[in-house]
Amino acid sequence: MADVHELYEQAHQLKEQGKLEEAAAKLQEALKQDENFALAHAALSVIYSRLGRHQEAIRHAQRVCELEPNDPLSFTAMSVTYQRAGMIPEAEEAMARARMLQMGMS
Repeated sequence: MADVHELYEQAHQLKEQGKLEEAAAKLQEALKQDENFALAHAALSVIYSRLGRHQEAIRHAQRVCELEPNDPLSFTAMSVTYQRAGMIPEAEEAMARARMLQMGMS
């Protein structure tokens, strides 16, 4: 059985080939092994956003922010996810949080 990192790599290869649904399935498999695997949540957020499945993308982006609350990049990615979903006030709030973290303010 592949571990979460192997599944993540397999998903990355599938995503590069344009096989987004298959990549998402691999990442979901990884999350069954470790529901706190932030990289899988981040990748799912990107994939679901590309597929136009914005609510799922947002859910995974929010999970990344929960798992990595001090990482400005997590909140920047959350902002992009909200933007793609047309949720501009939420996107601006997430970006403000990212900037605060970058400046060392929590």
